[in-house]
Amino acid sequence: MAGHPAGEREVKTSFPKDKIRVVLVENIHARGAAMLREEGFAVETMTGSPDRSKLLRLLKEAHVLGIRSKTDLPAVVQDAAPRLLAVGCFCIGTNQVDLAHARGRGLPVFNSPFSNTRSVAELTIAEVVALSRRLVDQSARMHAGTWDKSAAGAHEVRGRTLGIVGYGHIGSQVSVLAEAMGMRVIFHDIAPKMALGNARSVRDLSALLKEADVVTLHVPATGATRNLIGAAQIRKMKPGAHLINNARGSVVDVVALAEALRSGHLGGAALDVFPHEPASGEEPFESEVRGLPNVILTPHVGGSTEEAQEAIAEDVAAKLIKFINVGTTTGSVNVPEVELPGQEAADEHGRSARRRHRILHFHRNVPGVLSSLHRVVAGLGANITSEYLRTLDDIGYVVLDVDPTNGKELLTRLRAMPETVRVRILW
Repeated sequence: MAGHPAGEREVKTSFPKDKIRVVLVENIHARGAAMLREEGFAVETMTGSPDRSKLLRLLKEAHVLGIRSKTDLPAVVQDAAPRLLAVGCFCIGTNQVDLAHARGRGLPVFNSPFSNTRSVAELTIAEVVALSRRLVDQSARMHAGTWDKSAAGAHEVRGRTLGIVGYGHIGSQVSVLAEAMGMRVIFHDIAPKMALGNARSVRDLSALLKEADVVTLHVPATGATRNLIGAAQIRKMKPGAHLINNARGSVVDVVALAEALRSGHLGGAALDVFPHEPASGEEPFESEVRGLPNVILTPHVGGSTEEAQEAIAEDVAAKLIKFINVGTTTGSVNVPEVELPGQEAADEHGRSARRRHRILHFHRNVPGVLSSLHRVVAGLGANITSEYLRTLDDIGYVVLDVDPTNGKELLTRLRAMPETVRVRILW
């Protein structure tokens, strides 16, 4: 399979581009589909997250799959997709994909770790203010016809302490915005991070919980962060403090949170993510915190602004296009990252010439693989003009540009190598 990177002239490819099937689910922004169609790929889109049986049907012929956070790709689903070449997660997280299994299949997974940073940070700041002013409760009473001008329980955020758990791209953005509003900012991260502005790192999570008036979470979903905030941690929080979770639903024990809100130990909460989320708008939403006062509930829309979704679509689509057309794996979260130039014609003087073969070879990372590859290429009388290699512990990715030769025979011999995980040739 092959194509041409943006700006290069169209060339004949080893696999017709209109035969490359791309499936985009979960209402990915239209810009992503448009970019992929502009490359000549056949693109199918759907708005919701498909159930397992429908997903398996879609994957039988798919070469590229685009998902968001609701569609899971465990090993059994990946193994039912024999033609799948790449997965695009049009979001930040990739915990919905079995990344290790995908790596073992030579299946790169791409995401967009930065594109919705600002949107999530702005939502968090809005919730800090809304909780401090009890705006949701005030609005609900007004809609019910009750005029209540009481200032009880309403506070300015200026001078109050915001505790940020996870000082990465989003957490640090929240830090800057909060400090601009006059808040005092403290943070905790498992890795050393440079504090921005006047923010201050605290020694551990317990210290942060005891000091903060508002705690906001910005950590990934891992074994270490599951129920990071449970009953014991909530008890350490200041009476009347607020908790915000715009990270992952598994990070907070929602039952313990509901108990703390009912008892009055916590003064409010804002949740955008939940342990169990409906797959579509037709499923009812259930949660222990529904109906509780001063609780803001949003349906996993932290990064769902038009600006963020368009930026994510462009970012991930561009990465998928470069991988399919050129072989570049830069931006992949699970396979070695190799940045590649476009393919060059064999004639250095610019005259019409057959384009060189580009071998894209995922292999088990064991000694002797390169020697075996070189012997296969040399056995067909072809010269290697350039070579790119990166490895991880268990897998390597090598790209060879070779002079034109019998491409089909070359592919057959490469697939026969015992170390080969997956191989494509662009010509």
